[in-house]
Order: sequence, then structure tokens, then C-alpha cells
Amino acid sequence: MANASDLSRRNLLNLGVKATAAGLLAGGLNLSFPSSLEAQSTMTPSAALDELVAGNKRFTSGAMTAHEQDLRILKQHTENKQEPFAAVHSCADSRVPVELVFDQSIGRIFVTRVAGNITTPEIIASLEYGAAVLGTKVILVLGHSNCGAVKAAIQGKEVPGQISCLFPHLQPAVDKAGPDGEADTKANATMQAALLRESSTVISGMVKAGSLKVVAGYYDVGTGSVTMLE
Repeated sequence: MANASDLSRRNLLNLGVKATAAGLLAGGLNLSFPSSLEAQSTMTPSAALDELVAGNKRFTSGAMTAHEQDLRILKQHTENKQEPFAAVHSCADSRVPVELVFDQSIGRIFVTRVAGNITTPEIIASLEYGAAVLGTKVILVLGHSNCGAVKAAIQGKEVPGQISCLFPHLQPAVDKAGPDGEADTKANATMQAALLRESSTVISGMVKAGSLKVVAGYYDVGTGSVTMLE
């Protein structure tokens, strides 16, 4: 039997996904999807991506409109449903307020967050739910400038607690792009987007069917601009 050091990052991820699914099945949980989507969005994947880009332009130009909709949406009692047209897998960094960055109101973006916007079984499961159940049309993996997780992975120094568990997920980007924070962050976002497409049969199937896009982007904390990487 191979030990953990012999397993690649992708193998570890796949093992985690299988183990999670096996545990849920053993517990008697029904993993089947509902017969219809909860969301009512009629957007195409391309239109969904275009709206994220347009919203970021409103954000950087100071012409935001989403805040005007928030109170109205709250008054409509949306606690029983959500209708996101897009999912954004972001870093946990507090300087990346996803809804503001894309000028979107409550219930419009399905957001997952973890330091370094890495792809884990839990993140995959969440984004699968967003796409297959809620009907999101695009998944954007969003890296950002001055990412602390990426900087720590580049330095590779001893860190407290479990912070170092992030490093194996980020190391492939560091190996590819070298000790350049921006290049590493962009490489990591692109790699994590590819990993999402490859590691999830749900997501890859929807991408092949043309009902979903998975892309990578880079958010500049200083300017507020988002650049699409692929």
C-alpha cells in the first residue's frame, strides 16, 4: 500500500471525495438530485459571466446599483429560496467582498470561501449543489492580489496550527510560476478551476453539456478590477 507521501494532490482530493460519498451512503443519505432546479434564472453561461464582468465595471466606476435592490429583496421574504445565477469560489481574505466586487444583490451569487481559494471535497460538494440544484450558470475561481496564503506557501516557513495544510494545494502553482506572488496567484486560480472541472463528474458533465462555465479570475485589491484569466 502506498503511503501518503506517494500520493499526488489530485489523488488525495479524489480519495477525499470518494470517502465522503461512501460515508454519506453508509449513513443512509439519499444523494439523488431533485427533479427540478430551485432557481429560476434563464441566463446562459455566457450571459452569467458577462453580468459578473459588467457588475465589476459598475463597482470600479462607482455606479453600483445592487444596494438599491437589497431592501426590496429582503421585504419579499427570500429566506425560503435563493436564485443565484453565478457561483464565486473566493479566498477567505476580508478584502474581497464578492457581492460588492460584482455589484450584485442578496441571493444573486453563491459564494464559497477558503484561504487560497483551494479546491477541496467540501468546496466541490458546495459548488456541485450550486450548479446542479440552484442552477448557477458560471463558476468563477477568484484569486486576488497580495494573497497571504500564497505568500506563506512561497516562503514555506514554519507556521502555527494547521495553516500549513494549505501549502500542498498551493505548491503546484508555486512550482510552475516561481517566487512571484501575482504569477503564483493567477496560476493557482487557473489550476483550481481546472481541478474543479476534472474532479467533479457533476460539474464536468454540465460543462460538456454547455449548461455551465468554469473560469478563473484575478481581483486587484488596489484597483478593484477583476481580470478573467481564461
